[in-house]
Amino acid sequence: MTALSVNVNKIAWLRNARGGGRPDVVALAKRIIAAGADGITVHPRADQRHITPADTVALGELVATERATYPNLEFNIEGNPYNRARRNGYPGFDALIETCRPEQCTLVPDADGQLTSDHGFDLLGGSNARLLARIRRYQALGARVSLFMDPVRDQISAARDCGVERIELYTGPYADAFAAEGENGDGTRRELARYQAACEHARAIGLGVNAGHDLDLDNLPLFARIGNVSEVSIGHALISDALELGIEETVERYAAALA
Repeated sequence: MTALSVNVNKIAWLRNARGGGRPDVVALAKRIIAAGADGITVHPRADQRHITPADTVALGELVATERATYPNLEFNIEGNPYNRARRNGYPGFDALIETCRPEQCTLVPDADGQLTSDHGFDLLGGSNARLLARIRRYQALGARVSLFMDPVRDQISAARDCGVERIELYTGPYADAFAAEGENGDGTRRELARYQAACEHARAIGLGVNAGHDLDLDNLPLFARIGNVSEVSIGHALISDALELGIEETVERYAAALA
């Protein structure tokens, strides 16, 4: 069964738009867990546009506490491993991993001004020594490391050579094809086949596979049929649906779509 990790960035983004403490990220994360999510994901960016370092610490503490009731619950911190401390109070990605000790950290090659993560690592263009050092550091802190990757066979093989346990496939192209053509469109089926081949290759060479980006209640059931995906991380669409359906029903529907 594919695990559902809910990215709560957009809850913090809404709170930050007004200031104060509403909506309460930690309180809603607790409800998300109780509704059936298998994990909580955050992507704390250096500009603190949504999840803050304080949120990250508080959510890590929540997951640790809730694990008494939900033993397999996980905390996943995403981000660019090269982000250093900033004057605005962002402590750097390394410091967040050291403080929070998440079960998983997902490394993403995003730039400061990037609206959202929209491409995977290019591991074929030169030395990966700097990235390897970060991977080893986080593994030594107890985290399973996943690299955000495009569904490209040679890139996935290079990720395996970096010694990570998993990859997270960037699913934007599949979601775009589905939105344009629907479930039975030729483009959708081509993209689905591409992701299935990438997933099968990753599994064959010993990598676990996560997936995420623009997955929603419409396109998730078809994507889930490719099988062998350990986890999906979903934020924007799920939180948007929760405005209409309520958070508990929304989480339940996403879990059902995966099943």
